Amino acid sequence: MKLLYAEDEIAMSEAVVDVLEYHKYTVDAVYDGDDALYYALHGDYDGIILDIMMPKRSGTEVLKELRQSGIGTPVLLLTARGEVDDRIAGLDLGADDYLTKPFAMGELLARVRAMLRRREDFKPDILSFGDLQLNMQSYELSCGSTRVLLPKLEYQLMELLMRNHGIYLSTEDILTKIWGYETESDAGIVWVYLSYLRKRLAALGSTVRIQAKRGIGYTLEAAP
Repeated sequence: MKLLYAEDEIAMSEAVVDVLEYHKYTVDAVYDGDDALYYALHGDYDGIILDIMMPKRSGTEVLKELRQSGIGTPVLLLTARGEVDDRIAGLDLGADDYLTKPFAMGELLARVRAMLRRREDFKPDILSFGDLQLNMQSYELSCGSTRVLLPKLEYQLMELLMRNHGIYLSTEDILTKIWGYETESDAGIVWVYLSYLRKRLAALGSTVRIQAKRGIGYTLEAAP
């Protein structure tokens, strides 16, 4: 199992790496948030351990960037005592667990084992229609080996259409379900985002199309 460990205290880092490697983990150690983000984006890791307080970029900033980039690798946050708000923010951003410093090495090993078990058991929620797959964890829309990360509103609209394929949804239905009852946006915003999704489907080379019926609404149709 390969881990990324980001900790700016060199002595602490060396001690933890020694323990992890003794227990047969392969570990890449980095010492600031910028390197943590770079390694996490470009490496193939089974788990990531992030200290919250790091130079250049905090652990929560790194975590946010990773989740927005569609990286679902499990993350264990290391926090100082009293950093309650940071722990809450980290969990809200998609951290899998946190451990308060100072900690016993045995507890760290137990948390790492638990984190990696969750990865092995994890099966992302996938919506499928035609030749499309929508990953509801990473917001990735894929067709074959080609994929794209959707911004939040495009993702919500794509999910709505995929869950209701074959059913025509009116502009008003879409506006209410995506933007809410009290939105000040008008029908034009729906047309704009439908246009964005049509371009996404074309770029992916999908046979799925957004069909429109005047006065009725929009639905997804797949080529036979």
